[in-house]
Amino acid sequence: MTLPKVLLIEDDASITQFVQMALEELEIELLARTNVPDAWAVLEAGGIRLVLTDLMLPGESGIDLMHRLRNHAGRVPAVPVAVFSAGLTPPVRDELTALGVWRMLSKPIPVMELEGCVREALALTAAPTVAPSPAGNAGQGVPGLPLTPAESEAVATHFGGDERLFRAYRASCHAQFAADVKQGDAAHAAGDWQALRRLAHSLGTVLLTLGHPAHSAVARTLEDAASQPDIPACQQGWARLRGFLTTL
Repeated sequence: MTLPKVLLIEDDASITQFVQMALEELEIELLARTNVPDAWAVLEAGGIRLVLTDLMLPGESGIDLMHRLRNHAGRVPAVPVAVFSAGLTPPVRDELTALGVWRMLSKPIPVMELEGCVREALALTAAPTVAPSPAGNAGQGVPGLPLTPAESEAVATHFGGDERLFRAYRASCHAQFAADVKQGDAAHAAGDWQALRRLAHSLGTVLLTLGHPAHSAVARTLEDAASQPDIPACQQGWARLRGFLTTL
């Protein structure tokens, strides 16, 4: 059986992992790409039933992708686009609406909301029926230390009460943080504040999803500082965020 294809455009490995794990029970083929040119090649090949894209990407942005789709309407098949971003300010929402975005999803997003978006898109495009997720086993027999209150709230808010999924995602993120620290150190050393901004943007979402709201706020502050750039604030912010990541 040919599975319906969903294209994810996301350059952060931890968020990509979250989407993969959140949608693993759905009968879909998830194709992940980290930039617009690579995603465009997938779209040209056809067969995509839904595009999930971040806004802040290396090179061309998610908004640039929407302009591509509008300017080359006959070159790629029409497909619903869901923007998946932490930067959905009112002006951005207005711009995306004008560009024909089908759905806007704020990061971090609960698992059930993400699943619901995919199911609805597949129904709109007359995709085959998507199998429901198994029920009744969330949080049962989960090994490991007890969760903190903030982590328990994250399980309820973002993982539909599925503690197993939360713990699996947390483990994958902790494994990724070493690479994130190296990436941030390299950007900091080179004075590449835009690269540091993109990393902070992604980490803000990941840390909030994992139940670390205070350090998510540190990442958001670093993102704002890097956008200016305010170099002393970038240095201070990265030192704080780096220190926390290395403890996980």
